[in-house]
Amino acid sequence: MEDSQVLAHIKNLSVREEDLYGKENLTDEDIKKLHAMQVELDQCWDFLRQRRALRDAGKNPDKAEVRPPDIVENYEE
Repeated sequence: MEDSQVLAHIKNLSVREEDLYGKENLTDEDIKKLHAMQVELDQCWDFLRQRRALRDAGKNPDKAEVRPPDIVENYEE
């Protein structure tokens, strides 16, 4: 997957997330969808950072892998 494809997916997820936040009353299902989108966004950003780091190090960015939610959601700030 190319960086542009990852960025397009991030943009799509962000638009969908904003649409849900724009609703007056969120259902339990909406809240579950928001959480899933936030996790997926974190995974996408992490994947994009990996690709850029590999490229900057002179390595193949296609070696980057999408990490599971339990990893990307538990990074220390």
